[in-house]
Amino acid sequence: MEGVSVRKIKKICVFCGANSGKDVAFVNAAFHLGEVLGKRKIDLVYGGGKLGLMGCVSTAVAQHERQVLGIIPSAFTVNNLVGETCGKEIKVATMQERLVMMMELSDAFIALPGGFGTLEELFQMISWAQLSIHNKPIGVLNINGFFNGLLSFVDHAVKQEFITPRARKILISATSADELVDKLQAFRFEPDPALSKLKWSPSSSQKEKLDLTLRL
Repeated sequence: MEGVSVRKIKKICVFCGANSGKDVAFVNAAFHLGEVLGKRKIDLVYGGGKLGLMGCVSTAVAQHERQVLGIIPSAFTVNNLVGETCGKEIKVATMQERLVMMMELSDAFIALPGGFGTLEELFQMISWAQLSIHNKPIGVLNINGFFNGLLSFVDHAVKQEFITPRARKILISATSADELVDKLQAFRFEPDPALSKLKWSPSSSQKEKLDLTLRL
């Protein structure tokens, strides 16, 4: 990355499945991502618990003596539904509060293979970046072509002029953990001139936090 200004990333939030998936490569990739974060001295923010790929990546980061923070809705902690979080745990009331806290506490975001929840988290962060609510890099770790269909759909939406070429640059992809982290560090945010003028400060004294419920 000679000649490229590198973004300082101390904490990465990882979105991924609470299942392990059909392909053992997904589990191996989750463990390897955790190892890469640990070796690069990057701490982990994730959704808490120890199930599936979430447990794999958090365990690997902790084994490399980096901080692990699980942000988990209280409903998931009843009857030990998702298992014990590997590291510090913060309980929140709602899924939306969880995602806002993830955004606030992280310097970048990575999605591993997962289901509807993973996709919701990924696209929520992308839409918030498009709205200039944050300017943090977002990437998918495309293991064995898992995200090929999604990336093709996004490119199709660009061709059909529902997503601008500028907004398309928000979503980064790579096939290896090291390559993806390098790309996140090299990311340069290009705000939309119109959307960047939006004001996201509270509109009344009763609001203590930004209202981030808008979805595109």
